[in-house]
Amino acid sequence: MTDDISENGAEQTPEDAHFRLRRGARAAISGRFAGLRKAWRERKWLRRFGYLAGAGCIAFGGLYVVVAHDLPDANKLLEYQPPLPTMVRGGDGAIVYSYARERRVQLRFVDFPPKLIDAFLSAEDKTFWTHGGVDFGGLAGAVVDYAAKFGTGSRARGGSTITQQVAKNILIGDEYSVTRKLKEMIVARRIEGVLNKQQILELYLNEIPLGRQSFGVQAAARAYFGKDVDQLDLHDAAFLAILPKAPERYGRKQYEEMAITRRNWVLDQMVSNGWATRPEAEAAKAKPLGLIPRRVETYDTSNAYFIEEVRRRLIDQYGEKAEDGPNSVYAGGLWVRTSLDTEMQKAVRDALRAGLLNYQGGRAWAHPIAHINDLENWQTELIVANKTIDYKDWRVGVILDRSGSTGRIGFADGNVSALTNVPEAAKAGDLIAAAPVSAGTYAVRTIPDVSGGMMMEQPGSGRIVAMQGGFDAGIDSFNRAVQAERQPGSTIKPFVYATALQYGMTPATQVLDGTFCVYQGAALGDKCFRNFGGEGGAGSHTMRWGLEQSRNLMTVRIANDTGMPRVIKTFHNVGIGDYKAYLSFALGAGETTVARMVNAYSALANNGVQFQSSPIDYIQDRNGKVIWKSDNRRCDSCNMAEWDGKPMPRVDRRGKQVLDAPTAYQVVHMLEGVVTRGTAVRLRELNMPMFGKTGTTNGPTDVWFVGGTQDYVGGVYIGYDSPRSLGGYAQGGRIAAPIFKQVVESTRPRWSMQPFIAPAGIRMVRIDRVTGKQVMGVEPSDDPKAAVIWEAFKPDTEPRQYTAEDEFTRRRDALVSEIRRAREARSAAAAQDSGDMTNFVEEQGGVY
Repeated sequence: MTDDISENGAEQTPEDAHFRLRRGARAAISGRFAGLRKAWRERKWLRRFGYLAGAGCIAFGGLYVVVAHDLPDANKLLEYQPPLPTMVRGGDGAIVYSYARERRVQLRFVDFPPKLIDAFLSAEDKTFWTHGGVDFGGLAGAVVDYAAKFGTGSRARGGSTITQQVAKNILIGDEYSVTRKLKEMIVARRIEGVLNKQQILELYLNEIPLGRQSFGVQAAARAYFGKDVDQLDLHDAAFLAILPKAPERYGRKQYEEMAITRRNWVLDQMVSNGWATRPEAEAAKAKPLGLIPRRVETYDTSNAYFIEEVRRRLIDQYGEKAEDGPNSVYAGGLWVRTSLDTEMQKAVRDALRAGLLNYQGGRAWAHPIAHINDLENWQTELIVANKTIDYKDWRVGVILDRSGSTGRIGFADGNVSALTNVPEAAKAGDLIAAAPVSAGTYAVRTIPDVSGGMMMEQPGSGRIVAMQGGFDAGIDSFNRAVQAERQPGSTIKPFVYATALQYGMTPATQVLDGTFCVYQGAALGDKCFRNFGGEGGAGSHTMRWGLEQSRNLMTVRIANDTGMPRVIKTFHNVGIGDYKAYLSFALGAGETTVARMVNAYSALANNGVQFQSSPIDYIQDRNGKVIWKSDNRRCDSCNMAEWDGKPMPRVDRRGKQVLDAPTAYQVVHMLEGVVTRGTAVRLRELNMPMFGKTGTTNGPTDVWFVGGTQDYVGGVYIGYDSPRSLGGYAQGGRIAAPIFKQVVESTRPRWSMQPFIAPAGIRMVRIDRVTGKQVMGVEPSDDPKAAVIWEAFKPDTEPRQYTAEDEFTRRRDALVSEIRRAREARSAAAAQDSGDMTNFVEEQGGVY
């Protein structure tokens, strides 16, 4: 081996060789740059190209900064929650309604049939599985098409991949511009780095707008074919795949040939891509489109008032739109389990309608449902008015013209028919109800002018099982069961009696049914109460008799003796309302709702324990997590894996004790007498353990019944929305009680024969029904008018035994009562002649 020798003969080291190599490389590079500099100086085209390239790079960088600086983060898609409708279930778990402005159903990737995926990829993005978010070949074609159509007003071919469409639909928006396309490309590349292909395709197939208010393939499959995606045939899948290009066109009858041509093109593409065989494609091409008519989801309209009350409560709690929160009604995808009993709801609706129609009877047509002025565009106006009716074969239409008692009526579908039986007060433009009477001819039908509300509740839980707020929610959505503030009349009296029982009285206590006046000062004098119909008193009677016969004078006297502040407190405790301590409120002068009265009576039926009434059992979010429930009790130790040796965990008691249990039972026991022989005797033939109370307000303007059993408690009122007299014959027992009776008769299997169970401490004692004295040696019978009955007493409050002295006293009191009534009659006549007699009840807004 020889050492390296330098040119001058000196020995060369490795460092010298390395230096020589570097110097040589520098010389070579310097030579190249020198050549480039020479070419740059001598060749003008090279300088121009360089300047253009530099400017292009600077422009591209600037454009990228401008376009990309505010783009949404693709990571948002990892937590993306699409807007979904709220689904409502009844008490049996069946879906009864959905709060939706768009059709949306979310599926997982594995739920999409392969042929449906292949159809969409063939139509929209055949290189989806291989590109990185942007198909540059397709993009080049789109650029050429855009340049060719620039300035023509025509929209160029999109050239977007499925990933770009996901970016557009979810993150960017659908603005038609070059800038949006650039943003779309950038975001698409980012999406491909965040999601895998299956996740991207799942988002796309769930979110793509496909017409008929449908978003996603499952919603579209239901809208166009009435099928689920797993039931689609090949030609169905190919049709859905053409919809992204023109979602509102291909589904219409006039574009059917265009849709078939486009569908067949998709089938050919599937064959060329190897995703379908030629025989399969040809067989699919031979099929018609098979589209079903555009339709709106139909639900049982008998539930309308109930469903609307649920919606109102949900909006109050969670908001209406997506911007209101993640659990909004129209975007949150909630699952709501209600307490709706669909059978009971139909019974309540039908009974209330029957009661309203029975009262309406032969009364004349009063007024139209609504009125429109633009008769040239009557169909549009009628559709916008959104008035419907679901009763027999009745329809809502607009009177187009009239001549005498005949005319023409137009309907929302554009059809025009002859009209007969036109009321004298009706005129063109009136929206009215009509029913067919012959081919092409309709007759006017009268919707009751009077209205009302009804509700049914389970007293042991507070679950509202049915409510009806008027004749038909399609005509008037105002829910009189929960929104109408009305005077409850005598239905409030049981709580006056309950207060008296809590402060020492008993059902057998004798109370004078006689004149009761309040001195108002020297200027006003005495203001006097009256019984129903203005009649005077009937002497002393038991509290039971006073409640059964709904005697105003006895009620006012009891309230006065007990103390109105105490009575008002009871009203507050059971949730009826907050009133001032005026005696007229003891007769129902204050305003309340059917819902509050039903809930208060439920406390009576449940031995004084009251549950907050609710039409909703629980609410789940879109992921199934329970976010609200009516029974919100907790038991942290109930799910222990093993017993820890401590006392067994107990769930807190539900409900609130608003009345003493023995007191509540005593009131219920007396109210059973109202059904047996009192003002609600019409219900006696139902032959079941039932309690209740009728009510008739001053005028009479409203008639009521509230009551039930241990299974269900219900309430109903009938009255005009703008209060006016129902007529002198109107009473709760005649009009309202029969409505409740019809509900029971039509749902009889739901009602048990279980009697009301007395709580601890109650003693059942045989008494004389008239005198209230204890009777020995005689057993009560089933005769409603039996002289001896069982009565409920608290410990040590039982009356003494009936004696001959009591009989003498009874006859004496009866004679005194007759004399008093005669005097009152003479005094009333004299006062009427002088014009000085005033009625305290009426002046105080009182009722009877």
